[in-house]
Amino acid sequence: MTMLRMLQEYLDTHHVGYQVMAHPAAYTAREVAHLQHVPAREMAKVVMVKTADGKPMMLVLPATHRVDFSALDSALHTRTRLEEEREFCELFPDCETGAEPPFGNLFQLETLVDTSLTKDDEILFNAGSHRETLRMRYADYAELVHPQIASFARMM
Repeated sequence: MTMLRMLQEYLDTHHVGYQVMAHPAAYTAREVAHLQHVPAREMAKVVMVKTADGKPMMLVLPATHRVDFSALDSALHTRTRLEEEREFCELFPDCETGAEPPFGNLFQLETLVDTSLTKDDEILFNAGSHRETLRMRYADYAELVHPQIASFARMM
């Protein structure tokens, strides 16, 4: 089953509205936002990090931001480092690398969302491929994922 189909079944089961959108292949969140004609701040991207104890963690932040590791470490009270693709690609077997959806709960991953993303009514994110995205209400996303919220990202 493709990741898109898995997400659709999950959202349908929870009676959550969403929109699937297709676009030409794009490999950065900013490119996807441009192709989808949405503000880049509404495009949620996933960044994988590893905590000091070796535990992988999913970060979700706007395409317009980058991780501030000092702020992240302070928020989590531990040291973190960027996880390399080869370290986390096995966690997402039905996804193209770099197109992971921000549903850490579906992969048994702790999920941390930057506060800046919580201010938008809707978010858009990769749906497991570099050619498909999903758009949904942020409130619905938060209700399903139950992410931690912290300020750990800065504008690029």
